[in-house]
Amino acid sequence: MITKHLISRDDSIYQAWPDVTLTPSGKLVCVFSECTHHADRSYTRIVLTDSTDRGRTWTPKRPLSEPTHGRSFWNCARISTMRDGRLVVVVDKSCAQEDAAAPRQQRNYLFFSDDEGMTWARPVETPAQGIVPDKLLELATGRWILACQYKDGGLGCLVQRLWYSDDRGGTWQGPVIVAREKGLNLCEVSILPVDGKLVAFHRENSGMGWDCYKTISTDNGETWGGVIPFPLPGCHRPVAGMLHDGRILITHRFMQGGKGWVGWWTQNFFAALTDRESALATSRNEAHTRILPVDFDRSPVSDTGYSGWVQFEDGE
Repeated sequence: MITKHLISRDDSIYQAWPDVTLTPSGKLVCVFSECTHHADRSYTRIVLTDSTDRGRTWTPKRPLSEPTHGRSFWNCARISTMRDGRLVVVVDKSCAQEDAAAPRQQRNYLFFSDDEGMTWARPVETPAQGIVPDKLLELATGRWILACQYKDGGLGCLVQRLWYSDDRGGTWQGPVIVAREKGLNLCEVSILPVDGKLVAFHRENSGMGWDCYKTISTDNGETWGGVIPFPLPGCHRPVAGMLHDGRILITHRFMQGGKGWVGWWTQNFFAALTDRESALATSRNEAHTRILPVDFDRSPVSDTGYSGWVQFEDGE
């Protein structure tokens, strides 16, 4: 059964692009963006809220970042719980609009908390250049992976890249190309460890309603194979994770393509179940998915579908 609970409502500001993590004590911490509007970043701020009752009720939002009022703006935050119990938020900050920005104008910062999100250290700038980062991924080896996208002017398409660190963020290697394909705009990656490999699930952003695409690494993210279509049509902002029973859950926005933007393209929030064999398959026909409608935004100016998710020990 699906139940819906209000995290934050503030009719004075646009609130969007949430993510959530589960802390060692069982608390949920949700991070999201405030801005004037999706298409107007004259004001931005990253905020947080907590829940101690599995998401039924939430604290009033509080700031993580300072607000911006001008050309530079915060964009899209992601949150993770590290193996040492710390929380980390990664968020991109741009000095120009996406299509006009050079990679150096799109920086990514890490915010760390030692007390389950009650207080936060000052942000640490990383060498990652691009927008809409994936969660900071910590592999079993201890390697950190930070991925984001940029517009390749020569190719004329979006390209997904990553940086990695083997000393807990002291130094970074990269960029590594995760996915670059003529004719495809590959972005908003979600990287998932699967049986000793890494599978990167990508949004395709040509506005055609095309499949999700994936790439696979067998060396902890240092090199990546070719682009493979995956049977999630119209998949935007995939968020992939492993369930306790070994299945894979991917939440995503469904974007059918055609003419439109808010109110036409962005009404539906879906989830999909798949398995390890499908994630590692080398062709679309070898993979299967079970697609589950989660929510429909009935607003005439709907703009939904970005998500985060966790699973509690008892399966909820």
